[in-house]
Amino acid sequence: MRFAVIADIHGNARALRAVLADMDALGVAEAVNLGDFFSGPLDADETAALLAERNYPSIRGNHDRYLITQAREDMGLSDGAAFDLLSETHLDWIRSLPETLSFHGDVFLCHGTPTSDQTYWLERVNPDGSLRRATLSEIEAEAKGIGASLILCAHTHLPRIVHLSDGRLIVNPGSVGCPAYDDDHPVYHCVETGTPNASYAIVEKTPDAWTVTFRSIPYASTEASALAAKNVRAGWARALATGWISEASD
Repeated sequence: MRFAVIADIHGNARALRAVLADMDALGVAEAVNLGDFFSGPLDADETAALLAERNYPSIRGNHDRYLITQAREDMGLSDGAAFDLLSETHLDWIRSLPETLSFHGDVFLCHGTPTSDQTYWLERVNPDGSLRRATLSEIEAEAKGIGASLILCAHTHLPRIVHLSDGRLIVNPGSVGCPAYDDDHPVYHCVETGTPNASYAIVEKTPDAWTVTFRSIPYASTEASALAAKNVRAGWARALATGWISEASD
C-alpha cells in the first residue's frame, strides 16, 4: 500500500498543480486529502476543478465547515474570498464529506484531532503565543480508541511524524498551499515553516512498518504571492513568498 497525503491547500491551485505533477512523476496514483481545500485569497475555483479531476478520498477541515455553516456576512476574509469563487456544486461536495474517515482498514484520517477539526494535535500554543511540541502523553490522550496503525492529521501546516508508545504512527503532511499563518485562537500566535514550498507526504506500508517520505516542492510561489497582494492580503503575500508571516521573523 503506497499513497500520498495532501492537506491544507487553501485555494492555492499553483501549489496543488506542482504537488500533483510530483506525484505523477513518482508514479503515485492514490492519495487522501485531509481538508481545508479552498479558504484563502487565491484560486478556490481552480483548486476545486483540479480536485474534481482526481476525486481522492477526502474529509472536511474547519475552514471547509465554515464555508457550509456560516452566513456569508459572518465569514472571515479567507473564507469569504473562497466562498465567492465556489459554486453550489462545490459546496454540495463539501457537505457530502465526513469529518473523519477510515482508509483501507488500517489508516485513520482527521483534520485536527479525532474529535475536533480546529484543535492542534501535535503542537500546543502557550499563553504567551509561542508554539511548543505536544508531549507524548498529550498526543496519546487524543489517540485513545483509534485502532489504525497509521493516523493522519493536518491543520497546523507543519510536517511532523510521531511514534506512539504502542507502535502506532501519527503523520501530519504539512500544507500544500499555505506555509505560514497567524491565528487568534486560543491566543494570537503564528505558525511558520520558513519555506514557500508546497508540502505533502508519501506513505507506504511494508511488511515491517510504515515508511514516510515528506516532499517539499518548489512551485510558482511568487505568482501566488502576487495574487494575494493583488487581493489586498499582505500577510498571505508575505507567507507565500517566504514561508514567514510575523515581523519578528525578519
